[in-house]
Parts: sequence; C-alpha cells; structure tokens
Amino acid sequence: MTQPESLAQLLNGRRAAIDATLPAAGFVVGWLAAGQSIWWGAGVAVVCAIAVSIWRLRHGDKPRAVLIGLLGVCVAALIALRTGRAEDFFLLQLLSNAASALAWAVSIVVRWPLLGIVVGGVLGQKFRWRRDPALLRSYCLASWVWVMQYVVRLAIFLPLYAAHQVVALGVARVALTWPLVAACLAVSWWVIRRTLPADHPGLRHPRTPESVVPDPVGEDPRPV
Repeated sequence: MTQPESLAQLLNGRRAAIDATLPAAGFVVGWLAAGQSIWWGAGVAVVCAIAVSIWRLRHGDKPRAVLIGLLGVCVAALIALRTGRAEDFFLLQLLSNAASALAWAVSIVVRWPLLGIVVGGVLGQKFRWRRDPALLRSYCLASWVWVMQYVVRLAIFLPLYAAHQVVALGVARVALTWPLVAACLAVSWWVIRRTLPADHPGLRHPRTPESVVPDPVGEDPRPV
C-alpha cells in the first residue's frame, strides 16, 4: 500500500485534543482557585473555550465546527450552574462518549463505518471508498478501535462522576484525550495498513470498479 500520510496527519488529532482539554482544565482550575465556585469554574472554562475558538479560526478551521465546540462548553457550564454540582460540567462529555460508542458500533454493523465517512470527507472522496471492498473492510475493522476508545473513557469517567471527584474528572479528561486519541489514531492506522492488500494504492485511491481496467493480455484486472 502506498500511503505516506497517517490518520493523525489527516484528521489533525493533536489540535482536536487541545480543543477538548483546555476548557475542562480551566473549569477545574477556576473551581479550585475560587474555593469550589461553580460560577468561577464555568467562567474560566468559557473564556478558555473562546480563546481556543479564536485560535482555531486563525488556523483556518471552519466557523461551524468552531461554533459547535464553543457551544458544547457553554452547555456544559450551564448544566453545572443549573444543577449546582461541579461534576455535572462533565455530564455532557459522559453522554457524548456513550452516544459515540453506540454510533460507531452501529455504523460498523450497517457497513457505513464512521472512520471511512470522516476520512473520505477529509480527502474529498464522499462515499467512493465504499465501492472498494478491501478499503470498506479495513475501515470497519479500524473503527472498532474507536469504539473501544469511548468504552475505555466511560469505564473511567463513570465511577469518578458517581463519586463526585471533580479534580479527578478534570485530570482524566486531559489524560484520556490527547494520549488516548494519539493511541487510537496510531492503532487504527496500523489496522488499516495491516488489513489492506499489499498492492492496494492507499486511502487516497479507492479501488472502485471504474478505476480498474482489464489487462491487455487477458489476465487479472489491474488498477488504473
């Protein structure tokens, strides 16, 4: 397989991890510094989210994606303020991880793996990769790595949330974001490379029926 880029390069995993961790860390720092004040924690988290949003826009991210990230932090802050429980700042994350695990698993079962949809969108292929049986199979197998990522997070976050461990939730949020995302990207990329045939042209070149022509001497078809 000829493919120089990794999934980390294609999906910009490091930037996404920074976006996810700074507001959460800001909430915990503000909450602790102000004597466990949810208002201060929420305020610092929103300020961090705004700063991250400005940074993302300056680096060319789409305004819609930036707005969704900022909105998520604002909703998390409002939930904590509404309930009066600092750990509820992380409730939205718990729910999103559970929903993500379910969505990724279902996408594999119905053979529309989300990893293929995401990478195909980044590469501008739309759904052409689905007409490549080898690539579809590899995306399905690699997507199970992402399901496990969300399951691991839930297994750690749920007990901490139930025990009202706000600081531990913040630490876990940071520890299980960039390191876990990096590991997930590396392992899923390894799965793709191991499961695609050695002669496959790579993620950028799905081997679809229209991209294969008969061999001029009547042998097996070959990719264009």
